[in-house]
Formats: sequence, structure tokens, C-alpha cells
Amino acid sequence: MRNRFATPIMIALATGVVTVLSINPCLAGSKVTVCASVPANEQVSMDQIDPRNWDALLKRYVDENGNVNYAGWKQSAADVQALEAFLRYLSSANPNAEASQAAKFAFWINAYNALTVHGILREYPTTSIRNHTAKLIGYNIWDDLLLTVGGKPYSLHQMEHEVLRKMGEPRIHFAIVCASRSCPRLLSEAYTAEKLDAQLIANTKVFFAKPGNFQYDAAGHRFQLSSILDWFGEDFGRDQAAQLRTIAPYLPSREAYDAAIANSVSVSHLDYDWGLNDQASARTARR
Repeated sequence: MRNRFATPIMIALATGVVTVLSINPCLAGSKVTVCASVPANEQVSMDQIDPRNWDALLKRYVDENGNVNYAGWKQSAADVQALEAFLRYLSSANPNAEASQAAKFAFWINAYNALTVHGILREYPTTSIRNHTAKLIGYNIWDDLLLTVGGKPYSLHQMEHEVLRKMGEPRIHFAIVCASRSCPRLLSEAYTAEKLDAQLIANTKVFFAKPGNFQYDAAGHRFQLSSILDWFGEDFGRDQAAQLRTIAPYLPSREAYDAAIANSVSVSHLDYDWGLNDQASARTARR
């Protein structure tokens, strides 16, 4: 069967695909940019973006818990290049072209997650994304790793805060993955417009089912929530009652659901584990 992914890539190559890599990403002000030079008249709607090659890579290297076989991926030059090719393919999308809301969500979630994995593979072996987030001088993966989409470069921070959060769907916080243990799991499949809502529901439920992200002390009338609900609480509602109503359908028990709906609990937040979502370290931790 004809691979729909190959055609845009070949078009991009014909028009001049460019990957711009800084010689030393640790230099102050350095940028690492993945891009394809796609003329405006050849850019396409996000409805037309096919994530099947990203899906194949996820199925190959990500387990059911969302941990990534970074070592195996990095050892495969072909699959490292396949990820870079997928990211360049995303450059052919026009963010301003008419597209369904679901297609836009799926596009930007896949773009964020794929660019994050690309950034980690560049640095691997590493123990945490926080090792690559310089505050003042040097490379900050969230600001200096860029993907060009429709002729405009986007950092991970821009994708999250200037695009996805402004789309008004709080469940994106349980879909975009910053390569850390306390992040939501990285799905072992690409997000698609057709399956988006089911994928968001499933991953949000899995997120709250983990004790590291949610704990309910019924006797003490207390919730302990992921720090994500602290950092981005406003995305879930204007106050605690609204925020708890938003997450209630995804909590792991009827008792927790009822407590959230009634707003009958105090809320505190759990520590965030920034350790890498690496299959190698996950295996070590289980021993």
C-alpha cells in the first residue's frame, strides 16, 4: 500500500529540507532547530498530516507504562533519522490553514512529544531533562530546541503555553510528556484526530491511577495531587471546586469521585519526579 507519509517528505526534500544543528548546543544562546523549507503554497492543513511513522517508532521503543528504550533507539541510526524525518515532515503543516480542532490537538501533541524525544536522544545517556535546562547561560531544551512549522520556529515552551494551553483543553496536560517519571505516560501510539478523545480519556485515567500522581486519604478528607494541578490549576477551573469537578470523572474510585464533586477535601501536591522515563532506569528501580 502506498505510504502517504512518504509523499510529503519527498516533496520537502525536493524543495530543500534543512536540518540546522548548532555545533555546540551548550553555548549561550545556541539553538537546535529541526526544519524543512516548505514554500507557503505547498504547506498543508493539519487534517492532512499523517503520523503513522511516529506511531511505528512509538510502538517499537515505548512500553505500556510509557517508558522509552532510549538506548536502543539511539543505537539505531535509521530510527534516529526516521524521527528527524518525521519532525521535518511536520514543517509542511500550515497552522493557519483550516483544520478540525481534533486534528490540531493531535498534531501539536505529537509534535511536542516527538521533539522532546528527539531532544533527549541528542543528550542520551542522561538521567533527567532537567540536566539540560540552563537558567541563564547555555542551552535550555525547553527554549532552545525548536521545530519549524509552517515557516515559524516553535520551542517546547511555545508549543505548550502559546498553542496547546490556549486551545482550552486541560487534558493536554496528561498527553504531552516532558520525558520524566511524574509526567503522564508517553503513549505507545500516535495521537490521531479520530481517536483523540478516547486517547485523552484513557491516558488521564491511567495518570490518576498512579499513587505518584494521586492519593486519597478518606479518613483525613484529603487529596494529594500531582504538581501539574498546582502549576496549571487555572486550566482546570477558577477555584478548587471547579478544578476538582474537572478531574472527578478520571479519578480511580467512586469514593474519590464523590469527594471531588462535593469539594469535601483539602488539597496538597505531591513532589514531582524529574527522573528520565527511561526503560533502563525503570528496570533498575524495580529490582
